[in-house]
Amino acid sequence: MAKFWLIGSAALLAAALTMIVISRDDGEPAVSPLLYPPARLADVSDDYHGTTVADPYRWLEDADAPETVAWVEAQNTLTARQLETTERARIRSRLTELYNYPRLSAPVKRGPRYLYTLNDGLQNQAVLYVQEGLAGAPDVLLDPNAMSPDGTVALTGMSVSHDGRLLAYALSRSGSDRQELLIRDITTRQDRPDRLLWAKFTNMSWTADGLGFYYTRFPEPGSVSREDENYFAKVYYHRLGDPQSKDRLIFERPDNREIVLTTDTSSDGRWLVLTSYKGSSDDSEVHLVDLRSEVTVPRALFTGFAAAHVFVDAVGDRLYFRSNRGAPRSRVIAVEAAAAREGAGVGDAVATAVVVPEQTDTLSYFAIVNRQLVVVYLRNASDHVRVFQLDGQDGGEIALPALGSLAGLTGRPNDRELFLRFSSFTHAPTVYRYDFGTRSLETFGASGVRSVDPAAYAVSQVWYPSKDGTNVSMFLVHRKDLPRDGERPVFLTAYGGFNISLTPQFDPANFVWLERGGIVAVPNLRGGGEYGEAWHRAGTFERKQNVFDDFIAAGEWLIAQGYTHPARLAIEGGSNGGLLVGAVMVQRPELYGAVVCRVPVADMLRYHHFTVGRFWISEYGSADDAAQFKYLYAYSPLHNVKDGTAYPPTLVTTADTDDRVAPGMAKKFAARLQAAVAPGAGPILIRVETKAGHGGGKPVTKQIDEQADIFAFLQRYLR
Repeated sequence: MAKFWLIGSAALLAAALTMIVISRDDGEPAVSPLLYPPARLADVSDDYHGTTVADPYRWLEDADAPETVAWVEAQNTLTARQLETTERARIRSRLTELYNYPRLSAPVKRGPRYLYTLNDGLQNQAVLYVQEGLAGAPDVLLDPNAMSPDGTVALTGMSVSHDGRLLAYALSRSGSDRQELLIRDITTRQDRPDRLLWAKFTNMSWTADGLGFYYTRFPEPGSVSREDENYFAKVYYHRLGDPQSKDRLIFERPDNREIVLTTDTSSDGRWLVLTSYKGSSDDSEVHLVDLRSEVTVPRALFTGFAAAHVFVDAVGDRLYFRSNRGAPRSRVIAVEAAAAREGAGVGDAVATAVVVPEQTDTLSYFAIVNRQLVVVYLRNASDHVRVFQLDGQDGGEIALPALGSLAGLTGRPNDRELFLRFSSFTHAPTVYRYDFGTRSLETFGASGVRSVDPAAYAVSQVWYPSKDGTNVSMFLVHRKDLPRDGERPVFLTAYGGFNISLTPQFDPANFVWLERGGIVAVPNLRGGGEYGEAWHRAGTFERKQNVFDDFIAAGEWLIAQGYTHPARLAIEGGSNGGLLVGAVMVQRPELYGAVVCRVPVADMLRYHHFTVGRFWISEYGSADDAAQFKYLYAYSPLHNVKDGTAYPPTLVTTADTDDRVAPGMAKKFAARLQAAVAPGAGPILIRVETKAGHGGGKPVTKQIDEQADIFAFLQRYLR
């Protein structure tokens, strides 16, 4: 699910003198007839509430079948032949330069120690460092690069004990969502013997005494059916030194196998907060344990899944939450300890106090630092930070360097400093330290791409009408000297789902496009979280077509405003964004010059049968329901491909070990498009990565290779 700059003056002049267009100089024609690897048509179909739906490529869902393996190998060979050009080599070389800059995370402070990750540029994985005091020298605490020769072991989670002595951390291999949990002594830099398995999407929440932590895990393989291994999550307590078999069950939801659980312990160590989510929905139930009480049974605080309640921290006798109950753009509420101990258990009837009411801007999240509320708001899809006292009194705004986004905010109630990780479309991520005493924002760790000049680029935000008249915002990024001549190659990318907001983020790969006179366009479609929960819900279930209409309207607006024309308009999206571009390309194939469809949810009738797909029913619906089947079938990319259509050049990407979005969907979609595309149109290519999952933890070398293929594809086929 998901997405920086010093062009020297000499390079800028050279680009201007050689025309600001994306030209093809690899000696290859833009489109050449291809002989696609054959894909057998199987006699397979299903009856959905009286409608028979054929699924002739279902055999491609079996990734290990020899027939599928042979098909994938042949497809990868074909794709490599089309993309291995002189121009790809130049693109890859430039991408390597662009990715070679330091990337620092916002530090986590425990006592005098600061822990943060740093990738010095081209390391496959970021390294975890510990630093004693602000003036101390960073020292390596954990280096995932030393754990595998190809960089496919990634650090995907960490939690530091309250006293700063121990680190619980999670490793994932080959891009898998599966995690292995280990514990490292920060002083000795040695791992303890503890090793926990069967975790996925977990966080580790330490007890105040540092003797153990709470975590979420799934059933042990073999103890349930293979399908149920991805369901029935439970919360356990692990005491250091014990084997995992002795871990104590704390909480489970046997009433619904699709419940997702998270754990938090408050900074003072008093409260264990257990939050239940229905699939991917933000609506939650909250249970509490007062760890200072003799009563250890979790008590219900918010029930009914009627709204989102996200625990942030506790100060004294108050627990603070972000809540959208009665407030679609969310607000800060507090629960008194007495009510928390007793629990409500009757919907949202527990007595709460509104600390910061709902604002015009959307409240994304907040932290409690220096015994104040540090609140991040989305204003027209970019981040702003305000400080409030614990009683809700407004303390003013912390001015950020520019229009951009925060990808990290760290600090605890008793800290006197706050760390922010800020970036924008044209400024690489930089970590800032905010001192509450001096109210000053200073650089803690700077980043920058030496060969890109941010001053050479312009960022603007425009608004355009969607099909039903709804106004949608969109960011445009391009060189300042770019003419609006109707010939600009445009890279239009979006997501539009799961309440996820697309804000100004730094992506070094974009400069391959921008330097050559291209435009990057990022619309904030319905289904996202940029404008609150109502905006999100307007793109869910039977309203999903709103998302596609918003995206189609973005392309039409760019053409009408004289930026580009259809043959120069490329669209891209991944995961739910892959569904997006897959749906709009089959609905409006004539509108686009090229399509990059990454790890797509392409089969809306069967997506929920694979991996964690059932978690997304709360966003999409399910074909098992007769009413929901109708609208899913109406837009499902796989099922709306039409024979003999002049589909634009399309690159579908997936990964053989993606255990988030099943790769079989991308394979079936590509096979169907190859069979249906009109002679002379396309081509339709598929790229299947090895030892990589949905994208998280992907080594830098694999990121560069994938981006090189994407831009080589667009360079060759975008006319």
